[in-house]
Amino acid sequence: MKNHLHDDGSGLVQRGDNYDTVGSIATNVADGFTMVAVGDLIVSRALTSGHHPGFGAIIEILREGDVTLGNMETSIFDIRSFKGSPQAEFGGAYHASLPALGPDLKQMGFNLLSFANNHTFDWGIEGMRETCRVLDQNGIVNAGTGENLAQAAAARFLETPRGRVGLVSCATTFTPQSRAADPAAEAPGRPGINALRLTRHILVSPEMLEDLRRVRNALPGFKISDEGPDQIILAETIYKVGRGPGFSFVPNSNDVTNILRNVRRGKQYSDFCIIANHGHEPGNWSQEPGDYEQSFAHSAIDAGADAYVAHGPHQLRGIEIYKNRPIFYSLANFMIDDLRSPIGADMFDSYGKDPRLHTEAEVTAAEMIEGYEANPGFSDPIFYESVITMSRFKGNKLAELRFIPVELGHPKRLAQRGVPSLASAPKAESILTRLQRLSEPFGTNIAIENGIGFIRL
Repeated sequence: MKNHLHDDGSGLVQRGDNYDTVGSIATNVADGFTMVAVGDLIVSRALTSGHHPGFGAIIEILREGDVTLGNMETSIFDIRSFKGSPQAEFGGAYHASLPALGPDLKQMGFNLLSFANNHTFDWGIEGMRETCRVLDQNGIVNAGTGENLAQAAAARFLETPRGRVGLVSCATTFTPQSRAADPAAEAPGRPGINALRLTRHILVSPEMLEDLRRVRNALPGFKISDEGPDQIILAETIYKVGRGPGFSFVPNSNDVTNILRNVRRGKQYSDFCIIANHGHEPGNWSQEPGDYEQSFAHSAIDAGADAYVAHGPHQLRGIEIYKNRPIFYSLANFMIDDLRSPIGADMFDSYGKDPRLHTEAEVTAAEMIEGYEANPGFSDPIFYESVITMSRFKGNKLAELRFIPVELGHPKRLAQRGVPSLASAPKAESILTRLQRLSEPFGTNIAIENGIGFIRL
């Protein structure tokens, strides 16, 4: 088969499906390269020295990765010297941990963390900066935040014996004031996260749309405009005719372009590039990703990503293999250690609690049961079930994916809950069977052998 050279507009020359040595889009790692990826790290304390039966076996697995990746949903600081404050906009809860978490995560085996998510700014710019400082101090590469958008969107790099790894981190679920921006004219840039903005459309039947149109047209002060027969805007919400009721999401084209450019750049400077996306859409109740995400994941891989890792909805979603690269649509919670202290007064108020009468634990218990907007709460055991994924490469191709089921101690008291251990046989079967079912729509077949899931290519 002949190889044809052509310019794709990136300034690089392509040879078939691979760029030349200026910046290869092909995977370029030594045989045996292993990516271990897990979901959300909601952790309030150092765990390796505590009494957590079964956690030692988890640590051994995490350490098997050349790269071990998780999503950092906790700010790290010492409240006794911290100069920031809890923000009026927070990601549903105030997550905080002491500086001892930094070396503890390193001890567990984590060397790469995504940090663009809805909790990055729970404690403001100061919390973001202090967390990054602690992670950097402990040699844990992190991406997704910065002093402006260029920094937040840029890939960060990890050196490993089997290849250089790049990470681009972005989020579709975030607090509005946490979005980073670049300088413009005399205005300086804004610190924050690498955001992928989505416009949400609510899909309704034609009959529902006409009912909404009548309501909208009857409102005082409304000026009728021609929006077409299949769409209206009511109370700043877009309603469209579609297969509904349901939700549809349209990503911001400028954000997509910027993220994909950074993925391409990340791959040009690495042997293996990962993109991590944190999003709850359409909601934590859904086991299916938002309708924008498959196309976005494919575009990221087309741009050079070797793996797409998503998290956010706190439960597992399906897995897809696209162009011999893994797409994880959600890896759920990996740790949900909820010993939250301190928390802001706003969270007490959200759950009808009084800080003069109630404790942080009582607020946390209320959140676990009641939840918040688009989240049914965390009383369902499904939020305490997950997998450790292990992706092994041979001959610069994905050779095998392995899924090791874990459970996070749902019925235990708060002091022990949320720390992963290997799932019992019945629980492992249940988790893997669900993962099989969720992955089938993507054409993915997962074999279950002795309580472990496998995809072999």
